[in-house]
Amino acid sequence: MTYFQTLFWVTFPYIMLTMFVIGHIYRYNVDQFGWSAKSSEFLEKKQLKWGSLLFHYGILFVFFGHVAGILIPKALYDSVGITDHMYHFGAVWIGGLAGIATIIGILLLMVRRITVKRIYIHSTFRDFLVLVLLTLTIVTGFVNTVWYTGRGVAFEYRDTISPWFRGILSLNPVPELMVGIPVGFQIHVVSAFFLFGIWPFTRLVHVWSLPLEYLNRKYVVYRAIFGRRAVAMSTERPKDKVD
Repeated sequence: MTYFQTLFWVTFPYIMLTMFVIGHIYRYNVDQFGWSAKSSEFLEKKQLKWGSLLFHYGILFVFFGHVAGILIPKALYDSVGITDHMYHFGAVWIGGLAGIATIIGILLLMVRRITVKRIYIHSTFRDFLVLVLLTLTIVTGFVNTVWYTGRGVAFEYRDTISPWFRGILSLNPVPELMVGIPVGFQIHVVSAFFLFGIWPFTRLVHVWSLPLEYLNRKYVVYRAIFGRRAVAMSTERPKDKVD
């Protein structure tokens, strides 16, 4: 292993993951009021509607696709009878459609942030950095899936990237698995870890602000008090006038 190989496939991932964890703890303790996406809907709605819809639904499917392909060992699929052909068929078609939706969505959001003046002047360097990293990560992941898997090229990321990533999480890194893999996959992995590293310091933290408390919250009952009073007053017999 060379110095750069160890840097990219051992040191760098752990630095980014440490920033991800410690950064979230730090920001939650010092900046809870800024823990949001800083919605710009009141500045522009039309482009936001389609861009946000396509991006969020697409990235949701992409996320679960990565869980299925990276965190779940290939041997588990073999044990339940899911062949390589079945797996790659789903990865290409389902993952491909999700990737297209996500790419269109992120591009619409980027164009919106650049072309709408009121949004542009309220944007920060971190906002644009997040958009660039998201675009790079999503596009390289999509191209890798379609170009390699779709063409039937003999590269199985479940035998290289997946066990390497699980080794990182289990504190047992095997950087040798990442040596020699296609450059497109290497760029995808590095950009994704860089995104993890800056995550706590951007508006991406709103991902963890799920309103789960609303699931158990009691219904709010609205009673038309003034309406009933008005009706009651209108049904009363008027008193006789006294001259």
